[in-house]
Amino acid sequence: MVPSTRTLAGRRPLVLVVMGVSGCGKSTLADALATALGWNRLEGDELHPKNNIDKMSAGIPLTDEDRFPWLQEIAARAQKWIAQGECGVITCSALKERYREILCAGTTQVCFIYLKGTREQIFPRLSQRKGHFMPTKMLDSQFNTLEEPGQHENMMELDVMASVPDLTKAVVKEINALPQ
Repeated sequence: MVPSTRTLAGRRPLVLVVMGVSGCGKSTLADALATALGWNRLEGDELHPKNNIDKMSAGIPLTDEDRFPWLQEIAARAQKWIAQGECGVITCSALKERYREILCAGTTQVCFIYLKGTREQIFPRLSQRKGHFMPTKMLDSQFNTLEEPGQHENMMELDVMASVPDLTKAVVKEINALPQ
C-alpha cells in the first residue's frame, strides 16, 4: 500500500481534486478513482479558455489573472456536484495555495490528492505524452510556481512513482473511512 503523509477530512458528497505539475499522472489516477468509486469525472484542462491553451502551447506560463476564471469555473462545477449530492473527481494542477482556496471554497467537501514527484521523475512521463498542449519546456515553470500543500490543507500526498492500482487503493481506503 502507498503511505500518505496526511489523511483526508470531510464528508460526502465529496469532490477530489487530483493535483500536481503537468505530467505527474493526474488524468490517469482520476480515471482510475472515478471508475473505482463510480463517481463523476472532470478533466480540468478541458475548461481552459482558448487563450490559455494558446499561451501554454507557445511555452508562455499563465499568470494568476489567466488562471482565476478557469479555477472559478472548476470550483463552480465542484460546488454544483456537492449541491446535487453527487461525488466527483477533478483534475487540476492547483499549484498555489490561493488556487486551492478558490477550488475548495471554504468547504471540507473538496479534498486534494497531491501527486508529488521530482522533475527527474516526471520529465520522462511528460516527454512521452502525446496529444497534450503542454510542452515539456513548461515543466520547470510549473515546479517554480508550485507551492506544496501545507499541513493545514485537506489533502493526501502520494508518490508519483507508486503504481496506479496502489494509489487508487490508498485513496479509496481513505474515502471509505470518511463519514457518510
